Amino acid sequence: MRIGLLTEGGYPYATGESGLWCERLVRGLGQHQFDLYALGGSGTPRPLPPNARVARTADLGGSDTGPAARNLLERTAFGDRRAARRAYGRRERRRFVEAFHRLALGVCGENAPGTPGTAETTAGPGEHEAGAGPGSVAFAEGLYALAELARERGGLPGALRSDDAVRTLEAACRAPGARRGAAAAGLPDHLAFVEHLERTLRPLSLDWYAEDALGAADLCHAAAGGTTALPGLLAKRFFGTPLLVTEYGVQLRSHYLSAAGADRSAPLRTLLAALHGRLAAEVYGQAALLTPGNAHARRWQEKCGADRARIRTVHPGMAADRFAEVGEDEESGDPATLVWVGRVEPAKDLIALLHAFAEIRARQPDARLRIVGVPVRDPGSGAYLAHIKGLAAQLFPDEAAGAHAVGENPVTFEELGGPEAPTLEDTYASGAVVVLSSVVEGFPASLVEAMFCARATVSTDVGAVVEIIGGTGLVVPPRNPRALADACLALLREPERRHRLGAAARARALELFTVEQNLAAFRDIYLELLSHAPVRHRPGDGVPFAHPAEAHVPGSWAHKAVAAGTGAPDA
Repeated sequence: MRIGLLTEGGYPYATGESGLWCERLVRGLGQHQFDLYALGGSGTPRPLPPNARVARTADLGGSDTGPAARNLLERTAFGDRRAARRAYGRRERRRFVEAFHRLALGVCGENAPGTPGTAETTAGPGEHEAGAGPGSVAFAEGLYALAELARERGGLPGALRSDDAVRTLEAACRAPGARRGAAAAGLPDHLAFVEHLERTLRPLSLDWYAEDALGAADLCHAAAGGTTALPGLLAKRFFGTPLLVTEYGVQLRSHYLSAAGADRSAPLRTLLAALHGRLAAEVYGQAALLTPGNAHARRWQEKCGADRARIRTVHPGMAADRFAEVGEDEESGDPATLVWVGRVEPAKDLIALLHAFAEIRARQPDARLRIVGVPVRDPGSGAYLAHIKGLAAQLFPDEAAGAHAVGENPVTFEELGGPEAPTLEDTYASGAVVVLSSVVEGFPASLVEAMFCARATVSTDVGAVVEIIGGTGLVVPPRNPRALADACLALLREPERRHRLGAAARARALELFTVEQNLAAFRDIYLELLSHAPVRHRPGDGVPFAHPAEAHVPGSWAHKAVAAGTGAPDA
């Protein structure tokens, strides 16, 4: 089977969890051929197995890595509004304005019952249910009309940023039935929105939609929703290729939580949220199958209109081998040490963790807390870390055992990969209890890693936490330092219970969250989707059984048989 894998972040160029998952999928399913379509790919790709090749790459930031894509943007005069007006004739401009107007009406229209935010799109793939909201239908019609125009004209990024687009958007915002927030948008909001829209719809202008590209795939598998899945949406439209969408982090949720929109006006935020909501609903409605990584992501998909019958949870696979030695030694680690591992950012609520640890120290003076941060490239993360260190210095002044001893702080801040915490295995092995204090989470991988290490956990009830740990750890409400402290103390003071929960956690993780179970699930899903897809005959393939077997026998055997008097019918 030929799989068109649409990668998030540009695998095989990207690193991180998304790239690692794609790497395991491609190498683990060696019986299939993977054509990689990398959005955002640049630099030197990592080595690929024999069953994979880079089919196309595109840098959505503006500089495409392939020469064909660069020529495409040059032909369409990317970003030049005057050139965009010259590129289209009067007929093409009329088609563009009509299509863009339909799309803008879908974005600006008020939510009807069943639009994103409720349960709208329950029609089968390729259909729009009769009761679907008019905004969703208008958005889909406009999107596909723009895609057809882009395919015929070689792209449309310049047109999406033209004066025609801005005027059409303004008219849609002022139309009857428009959202209140959209109606309040001004010219700066319209300009900012079409700029964002052009980046979101940039996959429409790629040269991926040909018989020798996505048209040759038996299945499109998108490693994320939103813009990443948009090429798969168009492949389904143009070629009938089934679309599989895997989301371990919901793109729409990421947009809502993004700090980048903090300085945007309220009308602009309304328009952007509506755009991403409509796009998510269309992707979910057209996908043959959705595979969220957890129940938390599944609920988001259902809220955006995904049909429950076409959703199947597939937990992300994680390598368990590296934690085997630690997991088999349940009693390793300091029995009075708590361990926290993750990105140091406000969503992790380390302030509540420090206040909880202050109460723990008051009731168990020998307790210690290790905060091990994962290295991040975000320049703004240093300010939050400095704030947390300052709070820890105030709450826990250095203590010394005697008058001549050097004082030590019971809270230590370390970086993963440093001398104190060289590996994750060593970090988890150093403590008795692993703590998660977040107020916002998706699928916290640190909990699964702790479970592989047979460590008891105390977590806040956010995201997919309860789904991950089941009954193998303690769960408390978020933003509740006292409850967090009580749960941690309960495990620190009861070693038998702690070891029992740790053993159960390891057994659960090995059953549900390994790479092997993830690969087995997708192996079955690929075969299932292909078996349900209609047969597609490509040029040159031939049609099975189009001619009887006798037609391949050389000579006019039937005529000779009649002439010889055998009584065989004439051909």
